[in-house]
Parts: sequence; structure tokens; C-alpha cells
Amino acid sequence: MKPYIFLLISFFVTASFIQSGNAQTDKSTRPSPPRETKGTYKEAEVAINYSSPFVKGRTIWGDLVPYGKVWRTGANEATIFETDKDLIIQDKKLPAGKYALFTIPGEKEWIWIFNSEWDQWGAFKYDVSKDVLRIQSTPEPSPVYHEQMAFMVTKDRVSLYWENLSVSF
Repeated sequence: MKPYIFLLISFFVTASFIQSGNAQTDKSTRPSPPRETKGTYKEAEVAINYSSPFVKGRTIWGDLVPYGKVWRTGANEATIFETDKDLIIQDKKLPAGKYALFTIPGEKEWIWIFNSEWDQWGAFKYDVSKDVLRIQSTPEPSPVYHEQMAFMVTKDRVSLYWENLSVSF
């Protein structure tokens, strides 16, 4: 009888590990779930894949997201910006391709960074030498409060909305 009890316990322990392992790979259950935004910017098809955090009563700008430091522009993995055609942004060329999209938020100015090392976790291994393009923009108050961070792609701009802020290029 003892071998059967051992096998039964082993089965339940193994099943428990398998189930918890599947929960870890289901990104939709994360506190900052994955989102994708697609649209036409200028003449290119653009896709932005990111993990979308919530405000949850926290102070975002200058606190959770510090000013003057590289931010992954979302949560979890680095945000991915992909374009099917070369883009000219602020008179600078961004070749067609896939990039990690980082930002350096500031109270009066933001820096957008397109980095060739797109497949990475957060900005922990951010390498400035892999930057392909940097541009600047000015944050503005958002006309609408955004509890969950979101991107929007339109014909003439790419915008990030979160909390009470909007920032675009």
C-alpha cells in the first residue's frame, strides 16, 4: 500500500508543478498584460507590442517611472516597435525593422530610443551602443485619464497615454 501512496503523492505534486508552469507562460494573467497596437504611420505599417501597466493609485511620473532614466516604456519585456518601411522621424531615418522602444521621461522633455536589441527583458541590459535612433518630444497633459498605459498609432503620430500624460512623436 505504501508504494501506491507514494505514487499518488508524486502524481499530485507533478501535476501541481505542470499547472503552475503553464500559468507562468500565460502572459495574459500578468498584472501588466500584453497588448498590441497597430496602425499606419506616414506610409508604414507599425506594430507596437508592450506590457500595459495600470496606475493602481500610484504616482507614476517622477516616482514609479523616474525622470532622467532609461525606461522600458511599459512593463516586463522591452516594448517592441516594428515598421515595415523606413521612416523619417524629425528629419532622422529609422530603417524598416524591429526595435526595442525605450524612453527617458522628463518633466519637460522626453527622449524616445529605438534600440536594435529588441528581444530583452526590461531595460536592465540596455546598451546605448545599440541605439539606432533617438528623438525628442514634449509631454502634454492628457485630455482623458488613462488607468492602463496605451499606445496609439495614427497617420501622423505615435502616442503614449498613461495616467494624466500624453507624449507623442
